[in-house]
Amino acid sequence: MGKTILMITGDFTEDYETMVPFQALQALGHRVHAVCPDKAAGDSVATAIHDFEGDQTYTEKPGHRFTLNADFAAVEVAGYDALVVPGGRAPEYLRLNPEVLAMVRHFFDADKPVAAICHGVQLLTAAGVLEGRHCAAYPACRPEVEAAGGVYADIAVDAAMTEGKLVSAPAWPAHPDWLARFQALLAD
Repeated sequence: MGKTILMITGDFTEDYETMVPFQALQALGHRVHAVCPDKAAGDSVATAIHDFEGDQTYTEKPGHRFTLNADFAAVEVAGYDALVVPGGRAPEYLRLNPEVLAMVRHFFDADKPVAAICHGVQLLTAAGVLEGRHCAAYPACRPEVEAAGGVYADIAVDAAMTEGKLVSAPAWPAHPDWLARFQALLAD
C-alpha cells in the first residue's frame, strides 16, 4: 500500500533531484505532494541542472519548470508518512522559513522516514535535527552538517546511506541507491 509523501521544494531546486524522485515514487504507488511556500497546486518552480564537468564545483544550467501539485498553506504534516527534501539552491532560502523548519522537525520528532539529497541537508541543519546523526550531503555542505552537530558522511557521489529513518546522499548520481533505501524504509 502506497504512502503519502511530502516534498518541500522551491525555485531553483535541482532538476533531477526534484523530478526523478517525484516521478519514481509515484511509479512505485506512493502519493507525492510537492509544495513550495507561498505557492499553490498548479503553480510552478524554476529548476536548475547541476552537473559535474571537471570544474572545481558543479556547473549550473537552466532546467525545466516543475509544477507543484499541492498547496503549501494546506499542508497538515501529521497526515504524511514521509518527507523528501531535494537539493539545489532552493534549500538556501527555504531554510529561512519557520513553517518549513517546523515541518522538517515534525518528521524527525515523529520518527518518520526522511530522504534528503545534496543541498537539501541545509533544511535539516537549520531545523536542528542532525545532532549526533550521520548524514551525507554535497561536500560543500560539510561545514553546515558539522556545525549543526551532525557527522558528515564522506561517501561516493553515487552512494547513499541510511541511519535510522534518514536516507541521505551527496547528489543526483546516487538516485538508484538513495531511492532504493528510501523505498525500503517506506515498505516497513
